[in-house]
Amino acid sequence: MPPVRLIAIDIDGTLLDSNFQVSSRNLDALRKANSLGVEIALATGRRHTFALPVAQALGFELTLISSNGAVTRTSDGTLFHRDPLPLTTALELVAHMTDFRRNLVVTFDGEEPGSLVLETLEELNASIKKWMDKNAQYIRFVSPIEDGLSGEPIQAMFCGTVGRMTAAQSQLKKNSGLLTRVTVLKTQYDARDLCMLDVLNKGCTKGAALRRWAAFKNYQPAEVMAIGDNYNDIEMLEFAGHSYIMGNATEELRDRGWHTTLSNNENGVAIAVEAALDGLK
Repeated sequence: MPPVRLIAIDIDGTLLDSNFQVSSRNLDALRKANSLGVEIALATGRRHTFALPVAQALGFELTLISSNGAVTRTSDGTLFHRDPLPLTTALELVAHMTDFRRNLVVTFDGEEPGSLVLETLEELNASIKKWMDKNAQYIRFVSPIEDGLSGEPIQAMFCGTVGRMTAAQSQLKKNSGLLTRVTVLKTQYDARDLCMLDVLNKGCTKGAALRRWAAFKNYQPAEVMAIGDNYNDIEMLEFAGHSYIMGNATEELRDRGWHTTLSNNENGVAIAVEAALDGLK
């Protein structure tokens, strides 16, 4: 057995290339790892339903940590853990962030219309039109959006340009009480002038979800490998004993002593996994 028993991999900007495809070399490396008994987990900011086709394309059973750690399921749909945002907290968030309603998507853990609730497409279409198109069947428009929050969501996402989300971050910081009850995770793509701020329950991160799953499977951190490219991967990379960042990773990840592989357009995941399978640390 290779020294690594569990490999956790981010999806966008990491496993997928800039055309949102899994390269043949990445696929071969992951299938080889699976055949050797290494468990694969995908850890993503995508909600479960949107991440599932990527998981299914790999061709083997795996663990899927979605919504930045709010939901953990196996790829056959079995629920392991769910960490929702309390409804009272979600309503307070919306009220506090009223100037950013046009940038807001509230996500529920479901596969039916209404799993994604928003007020308008105007600003979101300008930033993430492809995502909106692919998820159109799950979207319900409710104005005011509070009327669509009848249960506990798993995630509230503010999305827009980097400048717009910098302003949103500043607004969030004005409610110190709210910040003690939530986790705010950022995913940013400077080349696309795109930033997403995910607001989740306190302590909910990819790293917390990965730690929970590793403990359940009796894996030590030294037996866990993580590969990521963005701010929302930091806690996951800090937990793992073997951490790789992509060649296209955001600058903030580059001075933390983690290994650097090639970019998502250069089979960076495969290179890191192949090193692990060779017993390299």
